[in-house]
Amino acid sequence: MFSIRVVLTTKRLKMNTQFRVISCPRKLGTSEAAERLRIKPQTIRRALCLQDHYLGLRPVKLPNGRLLWDAAEVEALVSGEVAQ
Repeated sequence: MFSIRVVLTTKRLKMNTQFRVISCPRKLGTSEAAERLRIKPQTIRRALCLQDHYLGLRPVKLPNGRLLWDAAEVEALVSGEVAQ
């Protein structure tokens, strides 16, 4: 599942606009992932601290400490598939 962002760029003297499509995988915060999995966010954080993953899901950790989880993997887990 990919989200699409549209970036608008304009040239200096012309009023024409160009659209550039950037596709990037959708990421969820810990609270959003927990909501979709119907568990508390602390359950995910605890499993990550103890086992370095939550049911096979591994987040991307940002420099500010925030965890981002791949939405496609979370949805696969919700639907009963095995996380990759």
